[in-house]
Amino acid sequence: MEQTWNKFSWIGSEELYLDHPATSRMNRMIIGRYGGNTAAGADKNEDGVYVLSEPDGGWEFAMLLDAHHTAESAELLVRTINGEAGEIIRLLALPVQQAFRELEAFLLAIFQSESFLNQCKQVTGETACLICVRMENYLWWFSVGDNSLYLLHPELAARGQYALGQRNYYEWIGFVNTFAQPVACYSSGIRELRQGRNVIVMTTDGLLEVGARLLEDPRRLYEAFTGREDLEECVAEVLTGVHEQLGRDSATVVAWSYDNDKAGAMPSD
Repeated sequence: MEQTWNKFSWIGSEELYLDHPATSRMNRMIIGRYGGNTAAGADKNEDGVYVLSEPDGGWEFAMLLDAHHTAESAELLVRTINGEAGEIIRLLALPVQQAFRELEAFLLAIFQSESFLNQCKQVTGETACLICVRMENYLWWFSVGDNSLYLLHPELAARGQYALGQRNYYEWIGFVNTFAQPVACYSSGIRELRQGRNVIVMTTDGLLEVGARLLEDPRRLYEAFTGREDLEECVAEVLTGVHEQLGRDSATVVAWSYDNDKAGAMPSD
């Protein structure tokens, strides 16, 4: 019997979510979307999300996009990755020590291909792109631009560790394109999950750059996403907060928790 893969795909231009924070659940994954407060001048949504997950919970693949000028670059990324979903699923069936390496090489081959680069020249605007995969007790990510990724766990929080990588400005995929440069600039990495409950959060800057910018403090963000057992309630609450603070920019969140039963490395001190 052919296995059915879980998939979620959305472009902000298709459904704006102006004045209306909304959450959706796909297995353990929560997708939160908010287009901004019209009282503050919000009138568009240029974010995007593409998610695949293995039905038995073996892995999750998530891509988060934050475009500007138009949503065309986000639409191009979603269309491109969706067209390669079969190969991504095949790669994620490999042993974890091989899967991440081959997935990164595969994505770079797509983004540097002549066909993709030519399509990028035809779009108006460009997008930040964050891709994240949880497989077994490891988290891999690939990032162009200033979307944010957090790995939240009490042991890490006790040592002041929350974010994976950092926000990088002036990097995009689209009409202005890092992969069209002589040397492409992007970030990637792998982290081992700690034993127990790990919460993974991907977000666009609309969640952080609003009001008093409280969630730019990673400790506050940690508390916001771990303060309730139900992660969907956490996502709904932070997006409602953006609305109440008259957030003008769209805010999109992909968050999920994973209970890891494998012991991680212990500190030496």
